[in-house]
Amino acid sequence: MHGDQIRDLRLGGTEVTAEVRVPRVAYLGDSAPAGLDACEAMYRAEVLIMEMTFVAPSHRKDKIHKFGHMHLDDFLERIDRFQNERILATHFSTRYHVHSIRQYVERAVPDMLGGRLHLWL
Repeated sequence: MHGDQIRDLRLGGTEVTAEVRVPRVAYLGDSAPAGLDACEAMYRAEVLIMEMTFVAPSHRKDKIHKFGHMHLDDFLERIDRFQNERILATHFSTRYHVHSIRQYVERAVPDMLGGRLHLWL
């Protein structure tokens, strides 16, 4: 649409603007998956910083969730919901070596969500 068409619509009483709010940054500290799911803005923020404390398949999710942590599997179960331009996964358990974290995550998400998923190690 051209500027003169927009002007004519506005002069004719048609609303030509709309307010759109987009969350810029969201931070998910220690939280079970319910904490992430309770805030839809987490999935829409331009940048999401989120804890992914556990990544090894051997860690029991029921215990992890009880103590307010996320597992790589929780992320994978919601992978289609993330609209974020960039996701920084952080707060990994000190039980893992940096190399192991990379291996687990890159095996599970080979394309790293089209380059949107980054590991903050």
